[in-house]
Amino acid sequence: MDRTILHVDANCFYASVECLYNPEIRNKPVAVVGDIEKRHGIVLTANYIAKKYNVKTGEAIFEAKIKCPGLVVVKADMQLYMKFSRLMKNILLRYSDLVESFGSDEAWVDVTNSRRIFGDGEQIAKSISDTIKYELGITVSIGVSYNKVFAKLGSDMKKPDGITVITKENYKEKVWPLPVTDLLNVGRKTGARLALKNIKTIGELANTRPEELKAWLGKNGLMLYDFANGFESSPVKAYDNISLVKSVGNSITASRDLKNNEDVKMIMFVLADSVARRLREQGLFGKTVTVWIKTNTLTGFSKQCTLEGYTNLERTISEAAFSLFCKSYNWYCPVRAVGIAVSDLSADRGYTQLDIYGCEEKKVNIEKLERAQDELKNRFGGLCVRRGILIKDNSLTYCDPKATHTVHPVGYM
Repeated sequence: MDRTILHVDANCFYASVECLYNPEIRNKPVAVVGDIEKRHGIVLTANYIAKKYNVKTGEAIFEAKIKCPGLVVVKADMQLYMKFSRLMKNILLRYSDLVESFGSDEAWVDVTNSRRIFGDGEQIAKSISDTIKYELGITVSIGVSYNKVFAKLGSDMKKPDGITVITKENYKEKVWPLPVTDLLNVGRKTGARLALKNIKTIGELANTRPEELKAWLGKNGLMLYDFANGFESSPVKAYDNISLVKSVGNSITASRDLKNNEDVKMIMFVLADSVARRLREQGLFGKTVTVWIKTNTLTGFSKQCTLEGYTNLERTISEAAFSLFCKSYNWYCPVRAVGIAVSDLSADRGYTQLDIYGCEEKKVNIEKLERAQDELKNRFGGLCVRRGILIKDNSLTYCDPKATHTVHPVGYM
């Protein structure tokens, strides 16, 4: 028996919610942006009126305003959007317990076992669309198919407020003429590599020998061959199925350009504190520290190192991160954004070699100190205890990434 999978995608999600709450801007071009004062000044999403002016997600606000002089710019309200995300997922759960998030505004729903109650896939999609529109005041586009990849393709084909059905009988007609970059997991780089082989449509990809795709793209080539031919068969996970955490990290776009090592060190103390607290909350230890840097020219790099043992201490993480930065960067231009992540995680720190020179007691005391700080921060807020060096520039360091951090669902892979 063929499965029936839906992919539900909220149309211009952030902008739709803002227009719902602000009727006076509904018929104007609207872009939801990050915090301009804190330099997160990029377009997060735009409504369809703004998109007619070619306003795109990810571009700078000044670029968007050049394209669309009448653009209404709205600061993002992530708490409100996450509320609507939960409400939308709750509606989907009325139709099936197999609801797998693919970001805050998208989800797959396996309604195979719900067809006897609610009708076929297209009828269920229409019911979901009408319910979300009536109860939440926003619209969704829905793809209906027998696998997750084609369902997602379908949700992209009719926007806004559309339903597309892709079956085993019609997928060659509907899917194969599409650009290969429309296929899940084919980004710009992979698309460019395929174009060099004169593979520009999904159909051309589907009719390429899998041995050739593997030679060009490795295992990813075989996966894309299956995607293009409709062979994908991964299950839709239950809504309460929590994916294994592979890394814990935070990043900050600084309120001003970072111009020297001391500026970066202060930011890294803030980030390392957030990462270490989150690790301890989840009972995790990590062994690999990764640093991510973006300059004010929007170029960047990442570096990582492996520690001698597992840790969840801010001091160890910040020291490793700052050492990585100093070894990797020669200050050819100021730094705009910094990120720190810890991976190679474990639920215990494993066997460790004690320090024969007597520094083990110092490590134990540092751990006690950081756990005591955790108790204070949990009770009085993340900014109640800080390193003294951070007071030198409160405009740069007076922030709590942990409190504002939002955990988004992992990607398809």
